[in-house]
Amino acid sequence: MSTAHETAALLPDPGQLRAHLRALAALDATIGDDPRFCRHTFDTAWGPGEEAALMDNGAGDDFSVLFTPAGVLIRGFDHESEMSPYATDDEQVWPGVIDEVPATLRPLLDEPAFYDDDIDAPLVTACLWRETGDTVWRTGSGITFPAGSEDPDGSGFLFGLLTDRSPEAVQAHFEDYYERRIPLEAIRHVLAGHPLTPAVAGALNPAVLSDDALLRRIAAHPEVASYLACDGEFDLARTDPIESIALPNGLPVEPVAGCNAGGTHYLCGPAFPDGPRPVLYTDSEGQASLVAESLAEALTLVIVLPSWHDALAGFRPPALNSDYLDDHPDHPTVRDRLLAALRLPPATDREVLDRLLATAARTVPGGFLPHVPDEEDSSFQPMLEMSAE
Repeated sequence: MSTAHETAALLPDPGQLRAHLRALAALDATIGDDPRFCRHTFDTAWGPGEEAALMDNGAGDDFSVLFTPAGVLIRGFDHESEMSPYATDDEQVWPGVIDEVPATLRPLLDEPAFYDDDIDAPLVTACLWRETGDTVWRTGSGITFPAGSEDPDGSGFLFGLLTDRSPEAVQAHFEDYYERRIPLEAIRHVLAGHPLTPAVAGALNPAVLSDDALLRRIAAHPEVASYLACDGEFDLARTDPIESIALPNGLPVEPVAGCNAGGTHYLCGPAFPDGPRPVLYTDSEGQASLVAESLAEALTLVIVLPSWHDALAGFRPPALNSDYLDDHPDHPTVRDRLLAALRLPPATDREVLDRLLATAARTVPGGFLPHVPDEEDSSFQPMLEMSAE
């Protein structure tokens, strides 16, 4: 028999559980094509000092894991369980399930989201908790489970990905739900806590970060388009470069955006479906640099590091972006909102800077330093200064 008692013995410590739940939410949001159908989400602002990991399978079953200064409370609800308040004679929580929840955590069950208008009891069939400073997960000790079921309180299927946290189990779950193959290495990457880069996101769902999908999202979000055209210096309406260019490696170039200073961003290479194309930037002073390995990375760059030009000139944090942040103190909030609108993975300044420098270093050896066709001595100069890290 699988019950909350068996689940309690298999759960990791709260820190590990939180990291795993955040990874599940990130995977679900990236693999899925529509956020409305994601089963796993993570709310970092559930309440003052509180975070919530939520799962809803859309069929009446759900769980919540609430992280608070007082500890962690896990509530699970299996709508077909005999232990559901709907199935009891008095329409109350099954005896013993929440009776021993400590006073420090008991108010969490009063959240309106855990109630239904039809009954005056929280929707819970399985409950576990761990107060801050405790060393084990606890559950009701005096529960008499109904006979005849191998999973009477729903713990087995509700918390399956919390007790078996292996990449293989997670892969099987998402492949079953989304009915397509998902690379195991990409699953491992996210579960290990590594940054969800555009490259990994593209591996999890090639369509979600394709050039066409991103351009459609920009067109559908006026705030995104406005930011890109102004502060981001990535104006999709400016696709008429000052002069034609060609690359030593022979790849075709397609202007995709421009900036007020006369610079142009190019997609390099043939436009294969769902295939990423490196992004080259040329300025009006005869300098150029590869700045991203895909349109997704280029958009992340201009949103997270609006002063990325200075990085190629040798500036590093905290000087990098400092002037921009002085003028736009709300940028972190705007940044997160824009990335979410484009369904781009969150990224830190350091992660984006490291990617930029690594990519820019490929400009010359990769044959991406352009020249003007039929003009002698027309090669552009690299924007990345040799003294840069």
